[in-house]
Amino acid sequence: MTKEYTYSIEMKVRDYECDIQGVVNNANYQHYLEHARHEFLESIGGSFSNLHNQGIDFMVSRIAIEYKLPLRGGDAFIVSINMERRGAKLVFLQDIYNKATGKISAKGEVDVVCLKDGRLTRGEIFNEMFKDYFTNNG
Repeated sequence: MTKEYTYSIEMKVRDYECDIQGVVNNANYQHYLEHARHEFLESIGGSFSNLHNQGIDFMVSRIAIEYKLPLRGGDAFIVSINMERRGAKLVFLQDIYNKATGKISAKGEVDVVCLKDGRLTRGEIFNEMFKDYFTNNG
């Protein structure tokens, strides 16, 4: 892993996340990406629950995952995050690396929008919360 990231977290594949072929079921990669985003938010003092109680909800509007090399039961892996602002969206660019090999297992791009009291916004809160973490000025 030579690329620089805003945030990274290490996790481990649990046996029940694997299919009959012994590799991580593709749907679990989305869980890994989501868990990393939640942990990142907590690491900067944020909380989805607290935001929701204020009428603010971050919603995934699109997700794309490119699968490269499979993870297997017991593998340690690292989920890394960079973020870009693209118009009203916050885009999480996430890579999942096999810790032992350093090779990318999957690449994810997750578009997030912000609702305030149930209404779509321009995501002004993104500018405030994440200003120190954008890899662009979108």
